[in-house]
Amino acid sequence: MNYFNTCCVNCFILLTLCCFVYGTSLKTNIQYATLKTLSLVSISVMSPQQSIKDLFRTADCVCFDVDSTVIKDEGIDELAKFCGKGDEVKRLTAEAMGGGMTFQEALKKRLDIIRPSVSQIREFIETFPIHLTPGVAELVKELHERGVQVYLVSGGFRSLIEPVAELLGIPLTNIFANRLKFYFNGEYAGFDENEPTSRSGGKGLVVRRLKEQYGYQRLFMIGDGATDAEASPPADGFIGFGGNVVREEVKKRALWYVTDFQELITTLTLQTK
Repeated sequence: MNYFNTCCVNCFILLTLCCFVYGTSLKTNIQYATLKTLSLVSISVMSPQQSIKDLFRTADCVCFDVDSTVIKDEGIDELAKFCGKGDEVKRLTAEAMGGGMTFQEALKKRLDIIRPSVSQIREFIETFPIHLTPGVAELVKELHERGVQVYLVSGGFRSLIEPVAELLGIPLTNIFANRLKFYFNGEYAGFDENEPTSRSGGKGLVVRRLKEQYGYQRLFMIGDGATDAEASPPADGFIGFGGNVVREEVKKRALWYVTDFQELITTLTLQTK
């Protein structure tokens, strides 16, 4: 029994002795104290998962990772395959998402392999379909109806994420992602290294800025990767998502890990029933 519960029990014993000495006039007070004590004990033993679920029901902001979370694919992997560099880039993506190297190192290495041109980016967007993860559209809709602000915070490319945001009804101003740079002739010239999402710890920086700018009190990060998990704190809660790919290190770090967005929808709607 921990110190808090021991104190509660001792208080109850003391009240019982007082009742024996001074009579039954303290009966009502003892009953009240007993209920309060039991209530406090219940709170003290609440599981971490239950606590984070309760907090999620009152969230005022939710930030989603995009690749392998909001969508089924890893956008950079699909772009690499489109450009004929799939196998090399997929290996680096797996290493980066598992925490094997800094995100900025992995991003630079992958882009140096792909070197996508403006025309390739445009053609990819026009021909490659968006594969939303089942349930995410319903979850975003439920959050919007509750007045919760939704953001897409991704280490992917803004040009590939904007169509996803439009499909989900998320304002383009609520996207934080990397920007590609091109020469005047349309050839690849690099990426904007000033974007916080281009480096490790960048998602946490985005979260901190959002909280400072808008005063969010219960901000959640949802994602499948190491860069998502490390954003909490400053995020008030992290929900690991394994519906498309399970990363064991991320699963270990998450107080709440789900493989189906329906679980989050159910948790939200239970409050209103």
